[in-house]
Amino acid sequence: MTQDPLLTRLTSAFAEVPGVEAIVLGGSRARGSAHTTSDYDIGLYFTAAAPLDMERLLAAAKAVAENPAAASVTPIGEWGPWIVGGAWLSVEGYKVDLLYRNADAVEAVMEACRAGTVTMDYQPGHPHGFCSAIWMGEIAYCQPMHDPRALIARLKSIALPYPRSLRDALIRRFQWEVLFGVENAELAIARDERTHIAGCIYRSLVCVAQVLFALNERYLINEKGALPEAAHLPLTIPHLAEQAKEVWQLIGDGVLAPACNVVREIDRQLQALTPSSGKQP
Repeated sequence: MTQDPLLTRLTSAFAEVPGVEAIVLGGSRARGSAHTTSDYDIGLYFTAAAPLDMERLLAAAKAVAENPAAASVTPIGEWGPWIVGGAWLSVEGYKVDLLYRNADAVEAVMEACRAGTVTMDYQPGHPHGFCSAIWMGEIAYCQPMHDPRALIARLKSIALPYPRSLRDALIRRFQWEVLFGVENAELAIARDERTHIAGCIYRSLVCVAQVLFALNERYLINEKGALPEAAHLPLTIPHLAEQAKEVWQLIGDGVLAPACNVVREIDRQLQALTPSSGKQP
């Protein structure tokens, strides 16, 4: 990767903070799908034995921020156990998101995922919930900017190649819920509970994306944009994006039963791709 001057500046600033074990570039810029105005997602990895020096981190953030007086950083854990904490900065006209990660916790979760154990937790900003396999994907797709002790390189060896046991676990975890969501939506039609119906259908469609990513042994790290991306995977459902668009058009028009029928058809097509998988755990 050709070095970005802004990344060089950010890396230099945060590598000097005590407790920063590694710095990575994540998000769309790491995956090569960014546009010119995309955010910079910067992961700061630390260990339990040497947590981040928050005063020095704040000083580093103020040193790079366009408006130092407005710059702030959260304590570790402020954003919950999965997002952990960080900062939202504006640097040289770009949005820069800092995200903390405890490398010890990440490694433990990754080992569990590699063994076929995944969890889902409530998380603001993730309407479908935070799937523990996201941490696997973050490591798999990130680009190390500062990794003097090869921490990220070692973690990548857990995430890559994509574990077959994780593939199977994700399919088991999410495929059965596609039809379950549709059935719950259909029960709410008689009561015209459109918010509940929309929520059930949303969960069903994101579960479709989860299964398709797993089938293709690709990590799903955010449900935003996941279904359109799933529609372009090598192993996918024909016209998936168009069918999903039809679902939301029908729901918007109040034509609820036909919307559920479209998702039932998507589920039928998904079942055809995984004839021996997707049984409820």
